[in-house]
Amino acid sequence: MQQKKPVYPEGVVVKRASAGLGLFASRPFKKGERIIEYVGRVISTAEEYTSKSKYLFEVNKRKTIDGADRSNVARYINHSCRPNCEPEIERGRVYVDAIKSIKAGEELSYDYGEEYFNEHIKPHGCRCVKCGSK
Repeated sequence: MQQKKPVYPEGVVVKRASAGLGLFASRPFKKGERIIEYVGRVISTAEEYTSKSKYLFEVNKRKTIDGADRSNVARYINHSCRPNCEPEIERGRVYVDAIKSIKAGEELSYDYGEEYFNEHIKPHGCRCVKCGSK
């Protein structure tokens, strides 16, 4: 299966970050501004438990999105213990909104949540700006 080529929404760019690749603002964003949608294939509950994807986003008890495809540019938003964005679920869709003013050149981040953090990040050490500067 051939992956779709990423189409970068206006205002963001993928670049090297402390935790691999990251999504960065190429223009300023205001607090409360919608930045991007997290998209992907909707998977079954059974597949959710057998999937090895690290890009699963649970929308609700009946819907999980696998955002692993590189055309999902929001997948490049890294975890941070002091994030500048937050996912918002509206009508079964996942959007990422700024929770503070973001300057051009700043990396976009949100808190992945306790379950993901404990399972995938904590065993290797958190590499977010807050934890990496300790």
